[in-house]
Amino acid sequence: MTQREKAEAFSALHIKGEPIVLFNIWDAGSARAVANAGAKAVATGSHSVAGANGYGDGQQIPLDVAIANIERIVNAVDVPVSLDFEGGYATDTGTLKANIQRVIDAGAVGINFEDQVVGGEGLYPADEQSRRIAAIRKVARDNDIPFFINARTDVFLKALPGPFTGEHLEEVLGRAAAYAAAGASGLFAPGLADAVMIRDLCDRSPLPVNIMVLPHTPSNEEMAALGVARISYGPGPYRQMIEWLRSTASGVYGD
Repeated sequence: MTQREKAEAFSALHIKGEPIVLFNIWDAGSARAVANAGAKAVATGSHSVAGANGYGDGQQIPLDVAIANIERIVNAVDVPVSLDFEGGYATDTGTLKANIQRVIDAGAVGINFEDQVVGGEGLYPADEQSRRIAAIRKVARDNDIPFFINARTDVFLKALPGPFTGEHLEEVLGRAAAYAAAGASGLFAPGLADAVMIRDLCDRSPLPVNIMVLPHTPSNEEMAALGVARISYGPGPYRQMIEWLRSTASGVYGD
């Protein structure tokens, strides 16, 4: 498939009630393993990619390394590939556009793009983040790629350990509306695990909803019934792999 065809296929996989499940990967080898297991698409997790390359999360991995990594992943699998691009490695729209062009040139068909101020405090105001999303959409249109912009809002993450209130939900829904108008393709709400609130968000969001698997989230089947369109595993697979490696090595070395 061409990159455009992969992008179209990836977008079509986001179906409310029949979610695409992304067991997040970090390099070409993990991408190939997950694709061979039957995944219809693969997506990186920023924490996992950073850790696998010896860096901390939060855009600490150099942009050149991140781009080279996603290009290797794209070349290793036949399925669509999405990149967790955090805050786009930019605060101004000019640099953001240039960075998105590099992501598209590397062959990715979508990104996670978060409204947390990476390296700073709090979240971007909704109108400012909307302008950033609109800049990404313009680059995608200029390349004639139906690029999937998974607009991540960290409202719930910033409110942990909770409890979450109706005010949190309303803020997320307000951001969802603004991000949709700016050209976002989906809404990612990591940290949300309450079934009632997940259903409410899915029922009212103008964008297909992405929920990240946590120890206390409903099962994948339950989340599908709640209306979720995308399920992500985030850093979980990498952490499980590292723990297996550590414990197995400890057995070898007698620690």
